[in-house]
Amino acid sequence: MIPVVEPDIERYATEHCTPEPDLLAELATETRESVANAQMMVGPLEGRFLETLAFVTGARRILEIGMFTGYSALSMAAALPPDGRLVTCDVDPKVEAVARRHIEASPWADRIEIRMGPALDTLVGLKGPFDLVFIDADKAQYRDYYEAALPLLSERGLIVVDNVLWSGKVLDATDETEDTRALVAFNDHVAADPRVVAVMLTIRDGVTLIRRR
Repeated sequence: MIPVVEPDIERYATEHCTPEPDLLAELATETRESVANAQMMVGPLEGRFLETLAFVTGARRILEIGMFTGYSALSMAAALPPDGRLVTCDVDPKVEAVARRHIEASPWADRIEIRMGPALDTLVGLKGPFDLVFIDADKAQYRDYYEAALPLLSERGLIVVDNVLWSGKVLDATDETEDTRALVAFNDHVAADPRVVAVMLTIRDGVTLIRRR
């Protein structure tokens, strides 16, 4: 991932957030040292952002599409009340092993449910409402995830979508790769969707917040 914010600015912002807890620092280290595509992990800046969104929305039920090694799930679960619930989806058994071990060792293990398998299949069997939905999975299916998640969203719920600026490649009209074109189409779809209000932020690789109109 190529930063969309100048690296020194992002470093400064990260340094001026509340430091990540040891359990997340340990997970981040293991991810960087042993997992392919470690840059997919949200990291401390976006992790604190997701935790804060879970807190300010008063989320009691959270849905995550794209668990990876569990950093984002643990970040959001930290803001759940004791009876809160987070359902996280993924398809990769290699990252599942890392995520499950760190989740089970965390104080929030009883609040997190891991669902393995294609996320769209998982969503069919879920009942809403969810107060917070985080989408950070395969980009070609972003629109499908969004359309499946929107009916599950609570009245004042929030959908959070990661990587919407895609290292700035969304501005390159000559980039015909599947992921780039899918993200461009997704961003256009959300911006024109009369059902919702959306704001795109330049946090990390771009994050869009979406609520019902």
